[in-house]
Amino acid sequence: MAAPDLASRIVTLLERAPLPLSDEKQLQAELHALLQREGFDASREIRLDAGDIVDFMIFDGDFVLSGLAIEVKIKGQRRAIYRQLERYCGHPRVAGIVLATNVAMALPETIKGKPARIAQLGRAWL
Repeated sequence: MAAPDLASRIVTLLERAPLPLSDEKQLQAELHALLQREGFDASREIRLDAGDIVDFMIFDGDFVLSGLAIEVKIKGQRRAIYRQLERYCGHPRVAGIVLATNVAMALPETIKGKPARIAQLGRAWL
């Protein structure tokens, strides 16, 4: 499945799931369980290099070395979050990225030429 299609499915899933938004580690644990229940091959804390570890990667198929990255942020400055996503998108293992957040922000359609999407986690609570 192409990264943009996979990203759309992930965004829809996350925006409909009432996940905990007060503790990032608890949010990550429940997000991981949700992804697994929905049949996604999601791995946690994937090291991209010595300094960059993305919260999740979803791989599509056997022996795939790149995948859709998911970064979770429940707080932080928008500019710092974007810089982190930009660093991750610079890695060849990242085919696209989804920011799962309750921080009010937007993303461009691509970051460093890779599809970028945002899942506004607060929507599930409305």
